[in-house]
Order: sequence, then structure tokens, then C-alpha cells
Amino acid sequence: MRLSTREAAERVGVSRNTLLRWFREGRVADVRRDRNGWRFFTPEDIGRIRAYVERQSPPPAPTAQASSPQVAV
Repeated sequence: MRLSTREAAERVGVSRNTLLRWFREGRVADVRRDRNGWRFFTPEDIGRIRAYVERQSPPPAPTAQASSPQVAV
């Protein structure tokens, strides 16, 4: 299976422009290109980029359960 840049970005949950910027900045190793110079993504590439996204995502904020205030009657 070969995916386009747009499809790969959708799979990892970022915009196409973000994915291309990561390649330019060297944050993520570039992927192979076809004979026309177009990038194509394999399932292994998607897994590698998804792992990068997970490392960069901040941990979820702790959810404190608010106790309902006691009202004196």
C-alpha cells in the first residue's frame, strides 16, 4: 500500500503542511519518492511518523473530579 502525503497526514492526525515542515526541518526522516519525485508512504513510514507524533504530544491533563459543594440547609 502506498499513500500520498495528504493521506499519510490524515492517518497520523496532522495537516499536510505540518508533515512537510517536519521533513524540511529534519524532525522526521524523509520517505521514498517515485520516479516523478512524489513522496509515497508505506505502512512502516506511517508507524514511524505516528510514533514521533505520540512522543511530541503532551500528556493528557489530569482530570480531577470536582466534589459537589455541601450546602447547609
